[in-house]
Amino acid sequence: MGIMTFFKNILTGNSVDYKALIDEGAIVVDVRTKDEFKQGHFRNSKNIPMNSLPDRINSFEGKTVILVCRSGARAGSARQMLQAKGITAYNAGAWQNLN
Repeated sequence: MGIMTFFKNILTGNSVDYKALIDEGAIVVDVRTKDEFKQGHFRNSKNIPMNSLPDRINSFEGKTVILVCRSGARAGSARQMLQAKGITAYNAGAWQNLN
């Protein structure tokens, strides 16, 4: 973990080790639009736009999901949606946070 990430985690109270979760098999889901995703995304992330997420929730059963978007707002809404279905989900905020 870099020093900036360390301080960001202290300031935000976020101590989730996303790299470890990914190494353990968590999937990264980018809930931005297809056009936003094409402009750049985290490697190996799946693009499932927010409006398509309700139709795909069942595909996440039994998985750990790390959600990203442009700022974290949509990922936060997606996290609530998945958690309401009993799915382990994290909001990593902007997709660049995982790089």
